[in-house]
Amino acid sequence: MKKLYTSLILTLIFSLSMSAQEMTLTKLGTILERASDSIISQKPQWRFVIKDVPFIAIADSTHNRMRIISPIGESDKLNEELKTASLMANFHTALDVKYAISDNILWSVFIHPLKELTEDQVYDAVSQVYYAHVNFGTTFSSTSLVFPGNKRPQKKPKKVEKKILKKI
Repeated sequence: MKKLYTSLILTLIFSLSMSAQEMTLTKLGTILERASDSIISQKPQWRFVIKDVPFIAIADSTHNRMRIISPIGESDKLNEELKTASLMANFHTALDVKYAISDNILWSVFIHPLKELTEDQVYDAVSQVYYAHVNFGTTFSSTSLVFPGNKRPQKKPKKVEKKILKKI
């Protein structure tokens, strides 16, 4: 009986400590405020800017999901070479973020369960979305870590294509 009581107490303590660490909309908003240069909060959505790069964070506590996204450019103006390069980057150089297209916009995207997210992961996510955004068309990387893969030489995008990378 004593072992059962001890097990129940330990389980309760562990459960309380885990639930105390859950990410909430309020905590997420506070972290994004600290990370951004400027922010407009309309919980559960935040629009913010870091070094002239626009971001949107959207969270849904009911469905335990969140995403941090940054618009890169109009997808219909991308040539096949850039589209292929971004898909390859999703495998090799865009680590916890991905390049994605929605509503004719190319985005840098981080998607994660909300409650399980830690403060450090939020900062890392913002950083990776930022670097995937600014490195689109060059290294396509979200961090300095690159997984080895296709050894095929990559052509650099033509300078003319940089016009399509204009920020929204």
